[in-house]
Amino acid sequence: MQNFQYHSARSLNEALRFLSENGNQTKVIAGGTDLIPRLREEDCRPGFVLNVLEIGLNGIIEENGRIRIGSTTTHAQLVESEILQRQCPALVQAAGSIGGPLIRNRGTVGGNICNASPAADLAPALLVLDAEAILKSEKGTRRVVLKDFFLGPGKAALEPDELLAEISIPLPQGKSRFLKLGRRKAMTLSIVNAAVSLELEGRRCRAAKIALGSVAPTPIRCSPAETLLAGKEIDAKLIERCAAEAMAVSQPVDDQRAKAWYRIQAGTVLLKRALMMAAGLS
Repeated sequence: MQNFQYHSARSLNEALRFLSENGNQTKVIAGGTDLIPRLREEDCRPGFVLNVLEIGLNGIIEENGRIRIGSTTTHAQLVESEILQRQCPALVQAAGSIGGPLIRNRGTVGGNICNASPAADLAPALLVLDAEAILKSEKGTRRVVLKDFFLGPGKAALEPDELLAEISIPLPQGKSRFLKLGRRKAMTLSIVNAAVSLELEGRRCRAAKIALGSVAPTPIRCSPAETLLAGKEIDAKLIERCAAEAMAVSQPVDDQRAKAWYRIQAGTVLLKRALMMAAGLS
């Protein structure tokens, strides 16, 4: 492992000051489940590593019509949260699918989002929940809609002097569901993952939100497929058309986990299942 200077901030102001002075040379660490392996493999070479675990960014609260999730909140805390179990089941399902107990107890929301992996499991669930990233720096606070936060593989809309402080979600109106497919049942990256949220009046869909991961350079919302469902009576045939429409906007690639053609076929099936579950048809 290469040499770097380690700094543990004791407050948000201290962390932001440090990033203001050293942001271009700094990697932020919280759980470290992604950064530590990268440092060991010398995949990245920061001059500084800034620990933000002790600056008060942990927790889940509901206030003023929104759910606020601190960036150092762990995946295990998401799974255990009564607020999220009641309001955001897709996010609970996504967090529960990540790694094993050790990873879920160390890995954080901020790390999962800021790594900007196309296969990040939390991303599709947060996309269908219309989440916003709250970014802080010494210059002030910036809100970025999550669909605009992901710029490319490993690239996020985060300036060197900014820190992801929290994720903010409006109280959901629909029923949500998350599913993923990996090469085994646990401790694996997604070959494809999908999240959906449906607002229903009986069988009629008032609004639909659909997101996919691991099928494009970034996690994506599937607007044409959402439009296809809106205002219509939902049945299995319509869901099949919707799933095909959603995959039509994907851009999967061949990699060590799967071929592009397989991602398209598997993603279509996975999304159909998620939509059927959210619609109460299975």
